[in-house]
Amino acid sequence: MAMHNSRRSFLKHTALGGLALGLGDLAFLSRLAPVSASEARLDPNGVRLRPEIEGLVRLLEETPREKLLEAVAARIRGGTSYQEVLAALLLAGVRNVEPRPSVGFKFHAVLVVNSAHLACLAGPDEDRWLPIFWALDYFKDSQERDVQEGNWRMAPVKDSALPPAHQAREAFLDAMHRWDEEAADVAVAALARTAGSNELFELFAELCGRDFRSIGHKAIFVANGFRTLRCIGWQHAEPVLRSLAYALLNHEGEPNPAESDLAPDRPWRKNEERIAKLPENWRSGRVDENATRELLAVLRTGSEDDACEKAVEQMAAGVSPQSVFDALFLGAGELLMRQPGIVGLHAVTTTNAMHYNFQTASNDETRKMLILQNAAFLPMFREAMKNRGRVRDAAIDELEATPPANADGEALGEIFADVSRNRDDAAKKTLSWLKSGGQAGELVDAARRLIFLKGTGSHDYKFSSAVLEDFYHVSPAWRDRFLATGMYNLKGSAGNDNSLVERTRAAFNA
Repeated sequence: MAMHNSRRSFLKHTALGGLALGLGDLAFLSRLAPVSASEARLDPNGVRLRPEIEGLVRLLEETPREKLLEAVAARIRGGTSYQEVLAALLLAGVRNVEPRPSVGFKFHAVLVVNSAHLACLAGPDEDRWLPIFWALDYFKDSQERDVQEGNWRMAPVKDSALPPAHQAREAFLDAMHRWDEEAADVAVAALARTAGSNELFELFAELCGRDFRSIGHKAIFVANGFRTLRCIGWQHAEPVLRSLAYALLNHEGEPNPAESDLAPDRPWRKNEERIAKLPENWRSGRVDENATRELLAVLRTGSEDDACEKAVEQMAAGVSPQSVFDALFLGAGELLMRQPGIVGLHAVTTTNAMHYNFQTASNDETRKMLILQNAAFLPMFREAMKNRGRVRDAAIDELEATPPANADGEALGEIFADVSRNRDDAAKKTLSWLKSGGQAGELVDAARRLIFLKGTGSHDYKFSSAVLEDFYHVSPAWRDRFLATGMYNLKGSAGNDNSLVERTRAAFNA
């Protein structure tokens, strides 16, 4: 589709070279014809959703990809809310996209929903719908890939097999520990109908980090799934929780983990023994920058056992979990420095999810296991990177600050131009700019705008939402260095706008 030469009412140019993206109030909606819900018979082999959302979900499922943006825009003009669109997007994903052969790849249509939502919340009003429009289009791409891979669709739950409410929790845990998909499916459906949201989160938080399969996507799905449910409403929980349980049981191509001793499961079993070494007051320790440096050094060269032992030793000696998580955040960012790419960015997004689950869980043993599993995962990410090529020698605590050539308002433009041509320079200049008084909020806003404008894949949204959120979770002494590592995977100001922006622009100018 040809791009319009004029951006007059679409883009507001700034010192970042067209960084700001302005859609006004999406005025193009008034020019679009309304779309009615189909009255065709429901598929009896598919899981039924609540009546108030079923029609919108089916609109997403059945509308051709090239017409979906306009169809949803027309619904919005007719009164459909943001919350309803977000709910339909998540539910269409879990009903139509299978978390197999990995909890990733095409399944990112589900994993990315919360990241797009966070981008909407943090973005300016004039950009508010753009991440969701992107995610709608991405769902159609994943739906097409799922059809090519076998056309999986979530089946109705076997109501006759549901355990009684008072037995559902025990049945669910038993099935998950036996890696029994059929038993877990009926048990979690029973729980969704009878248990509270907090109880369900605690169960999934306990299980989300127990193995290193799918490079962290299991923990990511638990965090993002529950975060989205808290926005769209618990009434939509059952299909989401069924998808979550199915995803956590993914062990494609391997024997039953309950009956085997497999590498992805070993850290969990060892950490179940290690947590006994943590004192009752383990959460109330001191913030210690030296302890963060020590653990970071272990993460850089040690094994998963070394990392877990050091974390336990520190917290048992009175170091705060905050200082341990500082090392985990920095260690994840450093992995991305050492090898920008798919594995390093998942170290960052997994740590984001594990930290959210840690913060939100109330069970003390679950929290201990999550922080130790995160410590185990980072050396495992590091080793996985070796299979993808050279891993550079780079240390986040030795990153040098290099002042931008331009000052004040033009410095950010220079930094994001460097992201497109030399990420090392961009990281160094980011560190210098922040240390010299630059406002992190301005950089975060600029980075997010570039995702809206230039982002092309699910990882652009997943990574940016994670790193920009976790900047505020890292202790102040380390924040600038952590945010500087984001430049190894954020979007630069060069290059073309993504295809969705072109489609939106065409609709706007129609």
